[in-house]
Amino acid sequence: MRSSRGYRKLAVESAALGIGFAALLIWIGSALVGSFGYDDAYPYWPAIAGLRTDTAGAISFALAIVSLVLSKYLRLRRRTAPVRPVARGAGVLTVQAMAETGVVLGTALVLYLSLNEVSHPWTLRMQLTHLEPWPTEGTVRVIGLAVCLVGVAISRYLRATAVPATQPAPPLAWENGDSRTEQGPGESRGEHAGRGLEPQFSSRRTPSDGASRS
Repeated sequence: MRSSRGYRKLAVESAALGIGFAALLIWIGSALVGSFGYDDAYPYWPAIAGLRTDTAGAISFALAIVSLVLSKYLRLRRRTAPVRPVARGAGVLTVQAMAETGVVLGTALVLYLSLNEVSHPWTLRMQLTHLEPWPTEGTVRVIGLAVCLVGVAISRYLRATAVPATQPAPPLAWENGDSRTEQGPGESRGEHAGRGLEPQFSSRRTPSDGASRS
């Protein structure tokens, strides 16, 4: 019961992080228009004509604050009661790789189209490429935001429940400069350590030795 509750909280944490990340991208786009553009009253997404770019930025900034704070709070709570890690198969690792790649590419696409809105916002109503009449630039930006939201949420959830990497193997004795590698056959470790502490006598004679012999 406690484990299932922990997974539900992790799902909420992951979703909140995804929403906060997407909302932050929307605010960045509106801030660029407000700072360097000349028409922040233009709709952020032409499909919603009444949603101005500056209004979308203000709402997104407030949503980012709430979502990111909630995600961080749940993450700190999770450290005191961590969920049980699960071994990952090739299929789950593939999903995680696709999600994290989608976040990178979706972020680049959203920022590119947001910069387009700074210089020529009217192209948001136009088709993205000359190959197909749909989708438009504004719709593709919203799709990129959705990809980032889902990708960030999946990545956080899978990373939090993944089995931690095993500790690296200790270095070999010869790599560590350990003198035990010189241990002779049939010699115990204690005997070898004692042998290393035996005094080493020099073959050179000292003046006192010569005087005593004379």
